[in-house]
Amino acid sequence: MTHPARLETLADLRVEIDCIDSELHQLLIKRGEIIHRLIEAKARQGGGLEGRSAFRPGREADMMRALVSRHSGLLPLDTVESIWRIIISTFTYVQSAYAVHADVSGGDARMRDCCRFHFGFTVPYQPHADADAVTEAVLRSSGDLGLVPVAAGPASSGWWRRLKDSRAPKIIARLPFVERPDHPAGTPLFVVAHPLAEAAVRDVIIYDVSLGGAAIPPQVRLEQIEADIIAAAEGPQASLLVSAPGAVSRAELADAFAVSEAAVVEIGGHAARCKAAEARRDPAPFAVAQ
Repeated sequence: MTHPARLETLADLRVEIDCIDSELHQLLIKRGEIIHRLIEAKARQGGGLEGRSAFRPGREADMMRALVSRHSGLLPLDTVESIWRIIISTFTYVQSAYAVHADVSGGDARMRDCCRFHFGFTVPYQPHADADAVTEAVLRSSGDLGLVPVAAGPASSGWWRRLKDSRAPKIIARLPFVERPDHPAGTPLFVVAHPLAEAAVRDVIIYDVSLGGAAIPPQVRLEQIEADIIAAAEGPQASLLVSAPGAVSRAELADAFAVSEAAVVEIGGHAARCKAAEARRDPAPFAVAQ
């Protein structure tokens, strides 16, 4: 005689959920233990993080793209991405404490929401009146990050010119790492930090281009090298914030402006932009970084 399979009760399901929650917590604890060993290993090798940022934008971009590509089920992607961003940023903070300085000239609420989505609540948030103040704060810090909107205002201050000096902070990332139309923290942001020698990402290079005159020449041929003018600063000498693929040389970029006086200075770089639809079409597994 056979008996019908016993139906799961609410109590059964809640026990299973409790077990999963406990396992998740234990895995976070284990992750923390590994981070502690990582800190010790770097100290033994003479690569301690004191006074330097532990931020690894290339690794984080790969992690977020892998997360988007494999996600499925009822839990919204926004929630999953936010959880992982907080985990990553908080463990980065544990390795080497840092603050995030934000340009709130376009509104504090929007920038605060973006900062909390990408960096959580443990990392200190420090608002500033404009991008110039952000870059100055990062310059004076030992390992802080700055957030500046990619879209500059109509009368841009040309804040990026402050990054031209070899000792100045540089653009090291663009957020969000995976773009989508309904992203809850979708405001495009540049991340500014002290230069990351071994961790720099050069899929896209950001330049300051200073021209001999006050206007952009009409014969500019940027589309041929897939470069873009992101922002422009007015003045006796036009200063442009320009992005170009990493394979494009400074000489090629200067030639595209067809102006002999064009001065091209690299001021940073970031991972290639990725849209959620692209990540899902190419579900490449995340390779653990060395």
